Amino acid sequence: MKNLTIFLFLMLVPCFCLSQMKTGTFSELENLQKTHQKPVIIHIYTSWCSVCKIESFQLNKNKELVKMINEDFYFINFEAEKTKDTINFQGQEFNYLPNGNSGIHELALAFAKNKNQPVYPLWIILDKNQNLIEYHEGEFKPEKMKQKLLEISAL
Repeated sequence: MKNLTIFLFLMLVPCFCLSQMKTGTFSELENLQKTHQKPVIIHIYTSWCSVCKIESFQLNKNKELVKMINEDFYFINFEAEKTKDTINFQGQEFNYLPNGNSGIHELALAFAKNKNQPVYPLWIILDKNQNLIEYHEGEFKPEKMKQKLLEISAL
């Protein structure tokens, strides 16, 4: 019984400590932009990237930042190596490129500066007209992200 109580406590604590980030998809984005235009944050990550996992946890822990993103931006989490759907974005079609047991999505390569090996995590921020306004490779600390998003919101 004691073990069950400890287990339940450990499972429920993260639910109370973390904020909930509203995430969308590229297919939803087109319709959302028609009704209410907002800047777009695209977080490109992989399941094996430990920095991506740490960063995601830190981001969700920052309630003020999560609230700002949910209210003022559209947010898309994009798994570069497991998303196999065809995606239409900015008038182009992007597909998954298999490579043996793995592969990568063309959209991740289209966003990355290094087309041979993208750096993860990769943060792309587009204005409400879908023009690139921020490109950030690697960890994006919540404090720096908040500062950048405040600058973007002021535009």
